[in-house]
Amino acid sequence: MNGDRLPPLPPERWSDAQREEAEAIIRGPRGALISPFVPLLRSPELMGHAQRMGEYLRYRSAIGLRLSELAILVTAQAWSQPVEWAIHAPIALHEGIAAPTIAAIERGERPAMLSDDEAIVYDLSTELQRDRTVSDATWQRAIAAFGEQGTVDLVAINGYYTLLAMVMNAARTPLPAPR
Repeated sequence: MNGDRLPPLPPERWSDAQREEAEAIIRGPRGALISPFVPLLRSPELMGHAQRMGEYLRYRSAIGLRLSELAILVTAQAWSQPVEWAIHAPIALHEGIAAPTIAAIERGERPAMLSDDEAIVYDLSTELQRDRTVSDATWQRAIAAFGEQGTVDLVAINGYYTLLAMVMNAARTPLPAPR
């Protein structure tokens, strides 16, 4: 596999639209133009819409940070997306997802020990990524646990991080430098 197809653009080469959208990301909770947005900068309006959706889904979704991070890891593993994994595995650990759970997901295995809410997130996300649908039983468990808004947010987290995975896989976005 050859290198990065859409590497970072130097800020002095940004168009006005690129600058406006990049600065919005930098001023927001991410604090920097991080890996997924580097290739998206080529389409600044798309990047702006995507980052606003992602900001809601990552930081304010109805299911909370811990469960959002679990769904992100399932998506990253399903799409073999190393950048998403490198960014979100440490965040998931920090938010309370157990290290053995993270390791099992990385291996493509169902974790042995999941809380009830984690099991629902894992099952819905896995079914959605693998089967492209969700069984009635899993759907009903999600609705009972998270309500309609939380369930829709969970589905959207899977979709949003699938979009980022597809963009980064196609662009061959490299792993971020260690902090």
